Amino acid sequence: MPPRKRTPPGRRARRGGRPQLNEAARLTQQLIDAGYTKKQVAEIIGRDSSLVSQFFTKNKGAAFVDALRHVIQEVQTGGVSDVEGLKQIAAQDITPRTRKALPGEKAPRRARTRTKDVIETPGHSSMARAAKQHIASGASRLRPVIEHTAAVGGNIAFTVRAKKSAFTMDAGDRRDSPGLRRYVVRRPDSTEERAYGKSLGGAQGPGGFDAQEWQLRVEAADGDVAAAVRNWLVETGRLRPDAVLTHLEIRGWKLQD
Repeated sequence: MPPRKRTPPGRRARRGGRPQLNEAARLTQQLIDAGYTKKQVAEIIGRDSSLVSQFFTKNKGAAFVDALRHVIQEVQTGGVSDVEGLKQIAAQDITPRTRKALPGEKAPRRARTRTKDVIETPGHSSMARAAKQHIASGASRLRPVIEHTAAVGGNIAFTVRAKKSAFTMDAGDRRDSPGLRRYVVRRPDSTEERAYGKSLGGAQGPGGFDAQEWQLRVEAADGDVAAAVRNWLVETGRLRPDAVLTHLEIRGWKLQD
């Protein structure tokens, strides 16, 4: 009699319905429910988003459980909520990866995490995010993105997050941001993320705003990128004057010649 074929562990739970999540996937899901994306979770733990997806599909992630627990505790207690701050908290529980020492080396060197430049011309793209606390203090980490992009003659785009009631136009309205409705993300806390300057696709053009023009706007706002973005949204009739931005992401790139 031939041996019985074993079912892989990841498939056993599917017969009874939804697959059972491991601890890393369960903790990650809590962060997703709190409004974070898998890409942001990956940034928090210093890894690629494909690894985070494997928490759910291949039962990986055991090495990140302690870090994810401390991050969730911080979010649930109303402490640090921006990605950069949570990244620092997670780093305390994450052991840097090392590779085998080469002949002549006294100790193994730190492994290099693979990254890729995904926005237009390699070497000329950058991105930075700021949460409510950092926005209130001037969002200084966002300014270098605009300055670097302006220096190479590139374009920028940005994503803002605010209460749904703070926007004056309906989500997906072409007067607000030309493009598909996927450019609007609704969050469980009654806020919405809206993207401006993204590629329009097809033959409609590459999208983006002139970074040099936005550098002048930032200078006019005393170097406060968040204030410059908020002023533009109010001036163009997209945002109410008393609105408060809770998150802001700036992306810059240079089109290929």
